[in-house]
Amino acid sequence: MKQNDYGRLGAVLSADLINLPEMSAASVQSLLEAHQIRRPAVVDADVDGFRGWRDQLARVFGSTDADEQCSAVNALLVAATLRPWVTTHDGLQPHLHFVPDSADVLSRVKAVTAGGLAFVLCWEGGARLGRCLRAECARAYVDTSRNGRRRYCTARCGNTEAVMRHRSRQPGGRR
Repeated sequence: MKQNDYGRLGAVLSADLINLPEMSAASVQSLLEAHQIRRPAVVDADVDGFRGWRDQLARVFGSTDADEQCSAVNALLVAATLRPWVTTHDGLQPHLHFVPDSADVLSRVKAVTAGGLAFVLCWEGGARLGRCLRAECARAYVDTSRNGRRRYCTARCGNTEAVMRHRSRQPGGRR
Protein backbone atom coordinates (compact mmCIF):
# COMPACT_ATOMS: atom_id res chain seq x y z
CA MET A 1 0.00 0.00 0.00
CA LYS A 2 1.65 3.22 -1.13
CA GLN A 3 -0.02 5.84 1.02
CA ASN A 4 1.32 8.13 3.68
CA ASP A 5 1.27 7.20 7.35
CA TYR A 6 -1.32 9.86 8.16
CA GLY A 7 -3.89 8.32 5.83
CA ARG A 8 -3.09 4.82 6.96
CA LEU A 9 -3.29 5.82 10.62
CA GLY A 10 -6.79 7.22 10.21
CA ALA A 11 -8.07 4.23 8.28
CA VAL A 12 -6.58 1.64 10.63
CA LEU A 13 -7.80 3.60 13.66
CA SER A 14 -11.27 3.53 12.08
CA ALA A 15 -11.22 -0.26 11.74
CA ASP A 16 -9.88 -0.69 15.27
CA LEU A 17 -12.56 1.61 16.68
CA ILE A 18 -15.25 -0.40 14.89
CA ASN A 19 -13.76 -3.63 16.27
CA LEU A 20 -13.38 -2.36 19.84
CA PRO A 21 -15.07 -5.04 21.96
CA GLU A 22 -16.04 -2.71 24.80
CA MET A 23 -16.93 0.94 24.35
CA SER A 24 -15.77 2.66 27.54
CA ALA A 25 -13.67 5.71 28.28
CA ALA A 26 -10.75 3.50 29.33
CA SER A 27 -10.92 1.22 26.28
CA VAL A 28 -11.21 4.12 23.82
CA GLN A 29 -8.35 5.98 25.50
CA SER A 30 -6.20 2.85 25.41
CA LEU A 31 -6.93 2.45 21.70
CA LEU A 32 -6.05 6.09 21.01
CA GLU A 33 -2.80 5.72 22.97
CA ALA A 34 -1.93 2.61 20.93
CA HIS A 35 -2.39 4.69 17.76
CA GLN A 36 -0.29 7.52 19.22
CA ILE A 37 -3.09 10.07 19.14
CA ARG A 38 -1.85 13.21 20.89
CA ARG A 39 -3.63 14.08 24.16
CA PRO A 40 -5.81 10.94 24.12
CA ALA A 41 -7.67 11.57 27.40
CA VAL A 42 -11.25 10.29 27.11
CA VAL A 43 -13.91 10.83 29.78
CA ASP A 44 -17.22 9.03 30.25
CA ALA A 45 -19.11 11.94 28.64
CA ASP A 46 -17.18 11.31 25.38
CA VAL A 47 -18.19 7.66 25.05
CA ASP A 48 -21.58 8.25 23.39
CA GLY A 49 -19.90 10.49 20.82
CA PHE A 50 -17.32 7.80 20.06
CA ARG A 51 -20.06 5.16 19.86
CA GLY A 52 -22.02 7.25 17.34
CA TRP A 53 -18.89 7.96 15.31
CA ARG A 54 -18.01 4.24 15.28
CA ASP A 55 -21.43 3.47 13.82
CA GLN A 56 -20.90 6.05 11.08
CA LEU A 57 -17.43 4.66 10.30
CA ALA A 58 -18.89 1.16 9.98
CA ARG A 59 -20.92 2.22 6.92
CA VAL A 60 -17.69 2.63 4.93
CA PHE A 61 -16.52 -0.90 5.74
CA GLY A 62 -19.94 -2.44 5.22
CA SER A 63 -20.17 -1.83 1.49
CA THR A 64 -18.23 -2.87 -1.59
CA ASP A 65 -20.07 -0.43 -3.85
CA ALA A 66 -17.84 2.55 -4.72
CA ASP A 67 -20.73 5.03 -4.82
CA GLU A 68 -21.96 3.92 -1.39
CA GLN A 69 -18.46 4.13 0.05
CA CYS A 70 -17.95 7.61 -1.43
CA SER A 71 -21.27 8.73 0.01
CA ALA A 72 -20.39 7.32 3.44
CA VAL A 73 -16.92 8.94 3.43
CA ASN A 74 -18.37 12.25 2.26
CA ALA A 75 -20.85 12.16 5.15
CA LEU A 76 -17.92 11.56 7.53
CA LEU A 77 -15.97 14.45 6.03
CA VAL A 78 -18.94 16.78 6.49
CA ALA A 79 -19.51 15.58 10.07
CA ALA A 80 -15.83 16.01 10.93
CA THR A 81 -15.85 19.60 9.59
CA LEU A 82 -12.35 19.34 8.16
CA ARG A 83 -10.16 22.31 7.39
CA PRO A 84 -6.82 20.88 6.31
CA TRP A 85 -3.52 22.68 6.58
CA VAL A 86 0.13 21.69 6.34
CA THR A 87 2.31 21.76 9.44
CA THR A 88 5.89 20.89 10.44
CA HIS A 89 5.47 20.70 14.22
CA ASP A 90 8.00 18.86 16.37
CA GLY A 91 10.59 18.89 13.59
CA LEU A 92 8.54 16.56 11.40
CA GLN A 93 8.37 16.74 7.62
CA PRO A 94 5.42 18.74 6.25
CA HIS A 95 2.20 16.82 6.82
CA LEU A 96 -1.53 17.46 6.94
CA HIS A 97 -3.64 18.25 9.96
CA PHE A 98 -7.41 18.45 9.67
CA VAL A 99 -8.38 20.24 12.88
CA PRO A 100 -6.49 22.50 15.26
CA ASP A 101 -4.38 20.67 17.81
CA SER A 102 -6.41 22.47 20.48
CA ALA A 103 -9.62 20.66 19.44
CA ASP A 104 -11.18 18.12 21.79
CA VAL A 105 -10.22 14.46 21.43
CA LEU A 106 -13.44 13.38 19.69
CA SER A 107 -13.12 16.15 17.08
CA ARG A 108 -9.50 15.19 16.43
CA VAL A 109 -10.36 11.50 16.08
CA LYS A 110 -13.26 12.32 13.75
CA ALA A 111 -10.95 14.39 11.57
CA VAL A 112 -8.12 11.87 11.39
CA THR A 113 -10.43 8.91 10.71
CA ALA A 114 -12.55 10.70 8.09
CA GLY A 115 -9.44 12.05 6.38
CA GLY A 116 -7.65 8.70 6.54
CA LEU A 117 -10.59 6.85 5.02
CA ALA A 118 -10.82 9.46 2.26
CA PHE A 119 -7.10 8.97 1.48
CA VAL A 120 -7.45 5.19 1.29
CA LEU A 121 -10.62 5.34 -0.79
CA CYS A 122 -9.11 7.81 -3.27
CA TRP A 123 -5.59 6.43 -3.50
CA GLU A 124 -6.13 2.70 -3.15
CA GLY A 125 -9.81 2.06 -3.83
CA GLY A 126 -12.63 0.85 -1.64
CA ALA A 127 -11.59 -2.80 -1.80
CA ARG A 128 -8.85 -1.93 0.71
CA LEU A 129 -11.56 -1.28 3.32
CA GLY A 130 -13.26 -4.55 4.13
CA ARG A 131 -14.97 -6.93 6.47
CA CYS A 132 -13.61 -10.36 7.29
CA LEU A 133 -15.22 -12.99 5.05
CA ARG A 134 -15.30 -15.62 7.78
CA ALA A 135 -18.99 -15.86 8.66
CA GLU A 136 -18.36 -16.00 12.41
CA CYS A 137 -16.18 -12.88 12.40
CA ALA A 138 -17.00 -9.89 10.13
CA ARG A 139 -14.37 -7.63 11.77
CA ALA A 140 -13.40 -4.49 9.86
CA TYR A 141 -9.88 -4.27 8.40
CA VAL A 142 -7.71 -2.09 6.19
CA ASP A 143 -5.79 -4.07 3.60
CA THR A 144 -2.23 -2.75 3.78
CA SER A 145 -0.78 -5.62 1.76
CA ARG A 146 1.17 -5.00 -1.40
CA ASN A 147 -1.22 -6.79 -3.73
CA GLY A 148 -4.49 -5.68 -2.10
CA ARG A 149 -6.05 -9.15 -2.03
CA ARG A 150 -6.69 -9.51 1.68
CA ARG A 151 -10.14 -10.91 2.53
CA TYR A 152 -9.82 -11.82 6.20
CA CYS A 153 -9.07 -9.67 9.23
CA THR A 154 -6.16 -11.89 10.28
CA ALA A 155 -4.23 -14.85 8.94
CA ARG A 156 -5.88 -16.90 11.68
CA CYS A 157 -9.37 -16.22 10.29
CA GLY A 158 -8.17 -17.01 6.76
CA ASN A 159 -6.59 -20.28 7.91
CA THR A 160 -9.68 -21.25 9.91
CA GLU A 161 -11.85 -20.67 6.85
CA ALA A 162 -9.47 -22.69 4.63
CA VAL A 163 -9.55 -25.61 7.06
CA MET A 164 -13.36 -25.48 7.12
CA ARG A 165 -13.51 -25.51 3.30
CA HIS A 166 -11.03 -28.39 3.17
CA ARG A 167 -12.94 -30.46 5.71
CA SER A 168 -16.25 -29.86 3.96
CA ARG A 169 -14.79 -31.43 0.79
CA GLN A 170 -13.74 -34.58 2.64
CA PRO A 171 -15.89 -37.73 2.38
CA GLY A 172 -18.72 -37.38 4.85
CA GLY A 173 -18.25 -33.58 5.02
CA ARG A 174 -16.14 -33.84 8.18
CA ARG A 175 -16.12 -30.52 10.08
